[in-house]
Amino acid sequence: MAGSIHGGSWTTRRVLALASVCALVLAPAWARAQAQAPLDQRIVEIRERSRFVPDQALVQLQKLQPEMAAASPHTRAEFLTQMSAARMRLGQNDVALEAAEQVIAFGRSLHDNAIVAKGMLTKTYVLFAQADIAAAHSLAFEAERLALTTSDNPLKVQATVTAGQTYAEQGNFPAALVKLQHAVELARPPQTDAISLVAALNALAKLHIQMKEYDNASETLGELLAETAKLHSPGRMAMARITEYALAIDSGQPKRALRALQDSLQLERDMGAEQMVGITLVNLSDSYLKQRDFARAAQYAQESLQSTLKTGDKSVEATARVNLGQSYLGMGRLAEGKKQYELGMARYEQENNKPDLQAALREYGEALERVGDLAGAVSAYHRERAISNELFEKRRQQATLELQEKYETEKKQRQIDLLSHENQVKGAELDNRRLQQRVWWLLALVFALAAAVVGLLYRKVRHTNAQLQVKNLELKAQSTLDPLTTLYNRRHFQDFMRTLNTQQRQDDMVGALFLMDVDHFKHINDNYGHAAGDAVLKMIAENLRVALRETDMIVRWGGEEFLAFLPAIPRHGVDEIARRILTSISSQALQYGEHQITVQVSVGFSPFPLIPGGQLLAWERAVNLVDMALYLAKAHGRNRAYGVRGFENFHLTSMEAIEQDLERAWRAGFVDLSVVLGGDPDTHPPTPTEQTNVVSIKHAAAKGGR
Repeated sequence: MAGSIHGGSWTTRRVLALASVCALVLAPAWARAQAQAPLDQRIVEIRERSRFVPDQALVQLQKLQPEMAAASPHTRAEFLTQMSAARMRLGQNDVALEAAEQVIAFGRSLHDNAIVAKGMLTKTYVLFAQADIAAAHSLAFEAERLALTTSDNPLKVQATVTAGQTYAEQGNFPAALVKLQHAVELARPPQTDAISLVAALNALAKLHIQMKEYDNASETLGELLAETAKLHSPGRMAMARITEYALAIDSGQPKRALRALQDSLQLERDMGAEQMVGITLVNLSDSYLKQRDFARAAQYAQESLQSTLKTGDKSVEATARVNLGQSYLGMGRLAEGKKQYELGMARYEQENNKPDLQAALREYGEALERVGDLAGAVSAYHRERAISNELFEKRRQQATLELQEKYETEKKQRQIDLLSHENQVKGAELDNRRLQQRVWWLLALVFALAAAVVGLLYRKVRHTNAQLQVKNLELKAQSTLDPLTTLYNRRHFQDFMRTLNTQQRQDDMVGALFLMDVDHFKHINDNYGHAAGDAVLKMIAENLRVALRETDMIVRWGGEEFLAFLPAIPRHGVDEIARRILTSISSQALQYGEHQITVQVSVGFSPFPLIPGGQLLAWERAVNLVDMALYLAKAHGRNRAYGVRGFENFHLTSMEAIEQDLERAWRAGFVDLSVVLGGDPDTHPPTPTEQTNVVSIKHAAAKGGR
């Protein structure tokens, strides 16, 4: 997938239903009617307008400023809230934050929880816009707790939706689902207004899409579209269409996704909602990139860039430039394409937006490869791999920390329960002593009861210890196995290699490392959905178990990468194992729904240990060398394996020089490589120089210095 933005605001604000929002947008008659309407009603009308055309809403709010001195506290609080929201949507976050703080201080001076909670929610949205995610999440939960103590039901809906979206941001989907379902029930008539219900349904539909619960998402979307139609609000309908686009694109319905985007764009342009227009144009560009219609993709990306000049939205501008760069590369305009790509990715780096930067780099490498810029493609793949490893490690660390925290919480609860039982026993003993002083004949009974309690506690402690032992075993298994494929994870492999006794073998037996990456895996996710991608990874894991031995260590290295360490194989059989891996995976097909999915992999491999110049190479550097061989396989056609057989004339070079550019070292004659071609030799006949599936590509030895 190229750059796309599944539109809609992260925030959800409380608004009252309007009789006809269509008539409110850019209509002089509305302005005349507004001047005669009560102050609260005018602020409510501006609040809905602010979501879609914040610049015009800000002008209207400024005109109301003189009337605030005589207004009620709740009216003044709502006015400040909407000033903050409009400023935030225009990118004026410092001013927006100041206004939100004023609302909080004003509410506290009145001891009014509803005003304080409203100010906290407003501040939450500004913090999120400033990318202060941790502070935004913390304040969102605090605002919800306070809002639920009030009688303002629309405020409760808004706060509950925000808390649910916060849980979703943290990856806690079960908690998010409970919150958003509760928000929908709170918002149903007659408890609150129609727009609150639409906002809650929209948030719930997006969560179902994130969780890949497409049937539930479709059901919620149907209700959302029906309720939105009742509002006669082009802005709300445009937001609903963006949610429909997100569902369609994730569930593999490209035509429906395109229709939803086109409907949304028309509504947004009619309203003059320029920020929404820029986002939708980026998504349209992405849709045409998927269809390889590069001319149209470039057209919509350029239109989006023009839109961002008006709004100053740098994030949308970055995505538009990435899409424009990919379009130019697809049309053969190499220099222009690379320039636009680099400009877009520079913004991602500035925002520290690692997921979008990783996706852009992967597509950048594939696009450069298609146009024949292999050096640029390898460079892009290296940058992408570094980010992929960083993100994978962060996710693994987060999962481990969460698991450890859960374990510690359960352990503390068990300790609390045990202490509680002990306190009860101590209390019983004190009572028994008092009774002993008064009634001696009950002494025997008291001792019997005490013995029974001690016996029960003893059995309880033994049972608790047994459960702790089971939990420890579960924790150990979870820390060493990948949950999706049940292969070993990267951490277990690293621990194993640190303790491995590595020494040069004297016989014809060697160890071997094989690093595999699924070819065009992103296309599988884009075309069939992420569930299909997960199924493909499971299939590859099973094929590797069949192709390799039980004594071989197979590892989920990260994302769509796998690593295998074979401790002892014949030296002449390393190439054959690479061929077996390629064939075992490419010969299998996955039946997914109505689709039959076939996949191929690229492989980098080498014997292990490697001993250049008589010095044993550390396992980390050996894996890095195999990784570079994998990149050569990617850059030279995929569905093949490149292997490092050994080193020549090592006294004329260094390991650092080889690691810097493996292909250059091979061409200089310092490295002996072999390539194993994937596929069936009968259906893909070799060239005259490639008489078997295994081809030696050893260069002549270097003469003299480098």
